[in-house]
Amino acid sequence: MRILFLGDIVGKIGRNAVKANLPSLIKKHQIDFVIANAENATHGKGLIEKHYEELLSSGVDAITLGNHYRGKYQIDAYIDDALNLVRPLNLLNDFGGEGTKLFDVNGVLVRVSNVLGASFMKEEVKSPYQSLNELLEDIKDEDSIHIVDFHAEATGEKMCFGYVFDGRVSAVIGTHTHTQTNDAKILDKGTAFISDAGMCGSNTGVLGFERNSVINKTIFGNNERFTLLDQGEYILNGVVIDVDEVSKKSREIFLIKIIGE
Repeated sequence: MRILFLGDIVGKIGRNAVKANLPSLIKKHQIDFVIANAENATHGKGLIEKHYEELLSSGVDAITLGNHYRGKYQIDAYIDDALNLVRPLNLLNDFGGEGTKLFDVNGVLVRVSNVLGASFMKEEVKSPYQSLNELLEDIKDEDSIHIVDFHAEATGEKMCFGYVFDGRVSAVIGTHTHTQTNDAKILDKGTAFISDAGMCGSNTGVLGFERNSVINKTIFGNNERFTLLDQGEYILNGVVIDVDEVSKKSREIFLIKIIGE
């Protein structure tokens, strides 16, 4: 089975990039299932129902979130009915939805889980390791491909997470930094890994946002919000994972990078 995982979708440009490129990517790489992180899809922070539905209409099959899972409060009203939406598994507070979901892809079960990292993140969460380990104990008799979106800041934490769960899940795909890393590989026991899948968003700014708004706050300490561009050059990042349907081990992982307007 071939699975396409798209990095963090940022704003309107990111959504449009997915809409414009996903059909050809699916055809070119013979993709069976598409996962996308969309915690930044609505104006750069959060995900409203309209944009959730828009991404599904564009061809995305499963949508994961991250630390901005409640960036738009509207999610409270629709998350329990959003069958294709996976929020972080290891939240401390009670929240709707589920942190892991099972999909039937042409008779093959594919589980998608979303886990928040602990290092250098503002959100206090349950131990990422313990939360995923408990889940794996609960589903140990399940025969499924298992893709984990590990939404975390520190590259070292992501690498450790990948090695700890090597052979226990089909893939550990890092998200959150919006910068695609060059360390995609198959680990010793068959788990596909990358520290960060990158992003789908503006390619002329910083992290998908208009560059001067980020520079003024980050470098000069001005108290202003990051802004988004509505048009311009985009970058679309992701990875393709080829998973053996019998062993549930990954055979290949490679990068996707498209730049356009």
